[in-house]
Amino acid sequence: MRWLRGRIVLILGILVLVYTFIPIFVVVLMSFNKPPGEQSKIYKFNQFTFDNWLHPCSAEGMCSGLKVSIEIGLLATLGATVLGTLAAFALVRHDFVGRSTTNILIFLPMAAPEIVMGSSLLALFVAAGFAGQLGFWTILIAHIMFCLSFVVVTVRARLAGMSDTLEQAAADLYATPSQTFWRVTFPLVLPGIAAAAMLSFSLSFDDFIITNLNAGNTTTFPMYVWGVQRKSIPMQVNVVGTVMLLVSVLIVVGGEMRNRARRRALA
Repeated sequence: MRWLRGRIVLILGILVLVYTFIPIFVVVLMSFNKPPGEQSKIYKFNQFTFDNWLHPCSAEGMCSGLKVSIEIGLLATLGATVLGTLAAFALVRHDFVGRSTTNILIFLPMAAPEIVMGSSLLALFVAAGFAGQLGFWTILIAHIMFCLSFVVVTVRARLAGMSDTLEQAAADLYATPSQTFWRVTFPLVLPGIAAAAMLSFSLSFDDFIITNLNAGNTTTFPMYVWGVQRKSIPMQVNVVGTVMLLVSVLIVVGGEMRNRARRRALA
């Protein structure tokens, strides 16, 4: 009992992690599954196969929806990251009228339910005369709108935790403001910007509710999965999920290895 009491927190943590990763393990396992029929709705492992990985686009319409989601995700990430980073610098480094109110308003898109955000954007597009032109660009604008708050909060947290002593030292060494920014400030805030960009892409790629309300006839990957699961469940969907998981793991592991190599070089 003494051994158990001393390790109860560790045991509970391991159990929570196992419970969390069970759905992910199911997705990876089902990516190697051969269903009993083309129109099978039974989500059960039937037979091991590599066909899903060798022919990921054999599911009709999946790769086109995936392509649209990746394009929108990359463009939304770029737009939200640039605008959000500029806004974060303005909120942290400058005093202006309405700064406190702006800080509060930044959190509203994050706190509001997605159905409210999506319907509000739809009403905005309809009022602006884009009711018959809903599609790729309205989805992109909507994604930039709701990703913007996450970027501002992430980058602002990084800026708030930074000391300005290095920037002052650069100025004392006769560095110009632009040299100070690009050689001192930007490298220090870059991890926060990168984290905000990755968060934006994952939010954009995964979004369904806001996208569904503003998509028109455009189909993204989440919308394809929602539509196709009513008649069949193509196993290639699990291949996409597994690839996204592997990419995320590689990014995290690569960043950690880079940090360790940098610490060893400085030691």
